[in-house]
This record gives sequence, C-alpha cells and structure tokens, in this order.
Amino acid sequence: MSDLRSDAELSRDVAQQAGQLLLEIRRDFLVEYGSIQDRENATRLRDIADAASNELILNLLGQARPNDPVLSEEAKDDPIRLESDRVWIVDPLDGTWEYGQDRADFAVHIALWTGEHLSACTVDLPAQGITRSVLDAVEHRALPTDRAIRIVASRSRPPATLEAASVVLTRLLSDSGVNHHGVEIVDVGSVGAKVNEILSGRAEAYVHDTGFYEWDVAAPYGVAQHYGLTCSNTVEAAITFNHMPPYVNNLVVSQAQLYPLLMSALAEASAT
Repeated sequence: MSDLRSDAELSRDVAQQAGQLLLEIRRDFLVEYGSIQDRENATRLRDIADAASNELILNLLGQARPNDPVLSEEAKDDPIRLESDRVWIVDPLDGTWEYGQDRADFAVHIALWTGEHLSACTVDLPAQGITRSVLDAVEHRALPTDRAIRIVASRSRPPATLEAASVVLTRLLSDSGVNHHGVEIVDVGSVGAKVNEILSGRAEAYVHDTGFYEWDVAAPYGVAQHYGLTCSNTVEAAITFNHMPPYVNNLVVSQAQLYPLLMSALAEASAT
C-alpha cells in the first residue's frame, strides 16, 4: 500500500477535502449568479457540487486504496463490491436540498465496511467547521435535566408515530425520574448533521422509519457508535451494510441512557 495513512486518516482527509470543495463551489456559484433562491439555479448548483465531490472522492480513494470498491450515491454500482471484504460507502453530498438553500446542515459521509463492522467513518460538516471521525477523543454526556429531551427527525419525512411516541416518552421519563421537562421534536437536514446535534449536546436521539440508502447512514452510524451512542433499527437489531439493494429500512440513534425508554415508547406508540 503506497499510501501509508491509516484507513481512518484517509477517510477524514478525503472527507475534509470534499467538504472544502463543496464550500468553494457554492461560494463561486453565488459570486457568479448572486442568488440561489431560483429553483433552477439551486438544482444546477446541487448537480454540479454532487458530481464534483464524487469525482474528487473516487479519485483520492482510488489512488490510496486501488483495490477497494466504492459504493457511492453518485456512481454506478459495481456488484463486485458484494464479494469484497472492504467496501467504501460514500455520500459526496448528504443534505443536497439544504446545500442548495445555502444552509449549513449538509455533510460529506465516508465509511469503510469490512464485512462485519464499520470502520474509518467520517462525517464532515464543512459549513459548520466540524469534522466527526472515529479518530476523535470521546467525552460522554449525561442526559439534560434542565430542558426537554430533544429528538431529531427528518424535516420532510418524520416518523408517523413520533408525536405519539413523544407523549409516551414524556411519561416514561417523568415516571423514572430521569427528566421532567417533556420531549421536543426538532428537524435538521443531513443524517450526519442530525447525529452531530446529538454529539454536540443539542439533542439526545434521532429516529427515522421511512428508509434511505446505505450511503446516508453508514458514516453517521459508525461515528455515533464511536462516540458511545446506541444505534439500531426500530426493533433493536444492529444494521449491516453492503447489501443489494443498498437500502436501510429505519434507524434509531440515541444516548445510551435514553435508548431503553425511547424504544419502549416507540413500541407502545406503534401498537396503538
């Protein structure tokens, strides 16, 4: 291997380079067009940025790890990945809608699936100046006792039972003495940005139940696990990757202390 960086170092470096490229593309686009409020301009920006970030990531990973297949949202899927014990799972621009709205809650996702587990995971949030990586030192956070517990959900596709589950969770939190301020639901763009809300202490859990692709989930999932969060699907099973089709049905990411109560609330709300 001519590139002597570890997989995690490579993942972090490539994600950061792609993130800076995305910022440069958007900045230059705004200089040229003055605004991206027009839908056609916003779509053009998203398409340009997605393609450029994907090309950069594929080139850099290809140079450093030429024998590793890559599963990317913006590249043709090569079935050979199904036979490999090392597959990079990449989203060159997660949160494309937010990116095209000149928002900060978009991300670059890079993860490595080694057949049994995720490694080398990075979520780069370039507009926020934040990179979350499995190389990070970890500080565990306690659940807040001075405000409501916050659950992050999709802006456009929140779980249908989340409002009901929040009512149940409010009761369970109060009965257990963990928190007496109730539950709030907040919406954020990219999956990586949602997980970052938990890592930054602004939220405690993320729930999604209408499905998405592996490239949406892999890097945030691996980073969340590194930080000590509990991650699973909505029936408490671990999520695996490198499937055909590369689809994930649902996802829960939670502070470990909250997870049992959250899962009980989700189950009770779904049963009614």
